[in-house]
Formats: sequence, structure tokens, C-alpha cells
Amino acid sequence: MRWRILSGAAGAILMAASASAAPPTEGLAENGSPAWFLRPSFPDPTGHTVVDAAGHVTVAPRMSPDPLASDDGIPPCSHSPMCGRRGGFQRGQLQRVQWKQMVGYRFTYSYRLPPGIGGVPAVALDSKGNLWVFQRRPAGQAQLMKFGPDHKLLLSVGDNVIGHQDKAHGMAVDANDNVWICDAGNATVMKLSPDGRLLMTIGTKGRRGDWDEAKGQRLLWQPVMVAFGPDGNTYIAEGHANESPNDVDSGNSVNMIGTARIIHLDRNGKFINQWFGDEVGQGKFDSAHGLAVDPKTGDVWIGDREQYRIVVYTGDGKFLKTLQERNLACALNFDPQGNPWMASGQDGQFLKLDRNGKVLAAIGNGMGIGPGQFIEASYWSFDNSGNLYAGDTSVSRVTEILAPR
Repeated sequence: MRWRILSGAAGAILMAASASAAPPTEGLAENGSPAWFLRPSFPDPTGHTVVDAAGHVTVAPRMSPDPLASDDGIPPCSHSPMCGRRGGFQRGQLQRVQWKQMVGYRFTYSYRLPPGIGGVPAVALDSKGNLWVFQRRPAGQAQLMKFGPDHKLLLSVGDNVIGHQDKAHGMAVDANDNVWICDAGNATVMKLSPDGRLLMTIGTKGRRGDWDEAKGQRLLWQPVMVAFGPDGNTYIAEGHANESPNDVDSGNSVNMIGTARIIHLDRNGKFINQWFGDEVGQGKFDSAHGLAVDPKTGDVWIGDREQYRIVVYTGDGKFLKTLQERNLACALNFDPQGNPWMASGQDGQFLKLDRNGKVLAAIGNGMGIGPGQFIEASYWSFDNSGNLYAGDTSVSRVTEILAPR
């Protein structure tokens, strides 16, 4: 690069003669991280897919009216700086960071979902090796299913038990094999027994709002994921996107906060604490899309998806650190050895991290509908052998990722 000297009253200023270099499109493996490179986005079918027995995906035409359309009444983002500028860069134009993946992993598609459309935002394993699958399906079709270790369907939980989940989102299995599901659209978290009986509902169906214990008002605002502490306490992540402040300007007196937050309850659902992402100072988060509890420390890891960062708090809500990433922090998990991992969402990979957020390894072929690819890699599970089980929020299939032996 050539340089030139500009003289003036304030003294000489060293200026670069050429324009700033373009941002890098790839990076070499260094300091324990694998190499990375950029690749284009892939059109999002938003669940309108058909999957055959071998896991091959065909994008289906959209119907009118759309049976997968959400009717949650959540207003789109407006009059907020978080919405981004009009006419700005769109998601589909993004170049996405993909890491060179570990060798030896195999992608198989042994779980056969019932025929039909609808993405799979979450899967979760119980202690017996049964895989629970939470799917966005049209009203009247079962959205919660349980498969045995032999990949065969054991149980379907229909609308007569849980109602239609307007925006099926996160799911987790607790230490007693109870299944917890989040409906971001209808603002509820439901707890079900291992045999599919409804045990508890947190929030009120169809009423987004604030949790105000002093008023006896126990509402949720877009619950997206649930996680459990070593003591059995429950954490609910709320705040899917950027609807605030227009959501709270509706005049609804029970919905006055409208910001991302974490609700902390005991094992029986009794309120302990909550903390918010929009407070001034360190520890901010715009969304709480990812959620996991560190099994070694009890710390709460929050995935702030659109800001490409992880925010870590203690189990009682004290901020610890922010970890900036190159990828969407869509979902978080800890493997059987207690190591943190992150699903990179629409970047289409599962990333092994250290506790400072550095990427150590990656699995997945990036964004797409081909073998080992994901339109949106989201909430997933590990078994004790290190195999991964993952859905795809925008594709109606479950991927079993088998670790090398």
C-alpha cells in the first residue's frame, strides 16, 4: 500500500493512498480453530418440503391459503432502530461463514415423519434413547411425536392434548423424562409426561405479556426455548425477534415490556427471578433464541441470534461475559463431556466451542437441502456416544449425525 503526507495546521497526517482492502472471504486454520470460507445463502422453503425415504428433499409449491401460515397476531418490526433500514441488505443476499468440518461423521435419515409438510424446529432425546420431534404442521395434524431407538413411531400427541401450536419452537426433556415444548406464537410453555399427558401449562394461550409476580400476572412473551439447571430449576428464554417497541405500543396493559428476557422458575414452576436483555450496560441481548445451562457451573448461556453473540450469566442472573461469533447463535447445547456447542442456524452447521467462544470444530455441509445440509440448524440433542440428532426449522426431516467409531 502506498502512503502520502497531508500537511495542515494540525500537523502532518499519514493517509492511505488506496481504498481499504475488501473484507476477507476465507481464513486459514489457526490457534486451534479450523479454516473457514464464505458461501452463498440458499432460498428458504419455510417448511414447504416433501422428503422421501432416503432423506432427499423436494421443495413443494405453496398453497393458498398457506396451511403453515402463523396467525399469532405479532406485529412486524416497525419504528425501531433494530428493524434495520428499509431497502437494506436482505437475509437471502448474505454470504455465510462455513467452517471446514470434522471428517468421519455420517448423515443418515432413518426417522420417517408422517407424510406432509412442515419444518422441525426441535428434537430432544430422553434417557431411554427415545427421540421426541416437534414439528410445525397444519392445524389438526399431530405436531409432537415420539420415536423409539429403532426409529419407529411410538406416540403422537395431537391437538386434543396440546392444542395447535401456532409457532412450534424449542423443546427439552428434563431429568425425569418429562417433555417441555414452547409455542412462541401462542405464548405458552407446556410440560408433558413421558407418555404424552399434559402436566402443566405456563402462560396463557394467545396472550403475550409480562410476568409480574406482584400482580399475580404470569404471562410469557414469545417463549422460544427452555433449559434446566443442575438443581432442577427451569429457565425460559423469551424474545424471538424485534417486534418491540411496536408490540407494546398496542395499548395492551399486560404487555408493556416487550423485550428479550430470561424467566427463572423452580422445579415446580414457582417464580424466582427474571432478567432483561435491553438494560443499559454489559450483558445486552436483543433476542434469546439459544438457551443452555452449563452442566459444570450452572451458568446460563443465551444465544443472541441476530447479533451473532452468546451472552453468559450466572444461574441467578448476574452477567459474566459476551462471546462474539462469526455465525448466527441459533441454539446452544453441551455435549456428554460438558463442552459447549452452537447451532449456526441458517449457516447450516453445529460448532464445538471452547468456553471463550472460539470455534474448535464443525459438523455440517452448510445451508441447503442436500445431504448433511440445513436451511436452519436449530435445537438438537446428543446421545452418550456423541451422535447428534437434529431437525431443520424449514425442512420436514430429522438428521442423525453419526460420530466416527
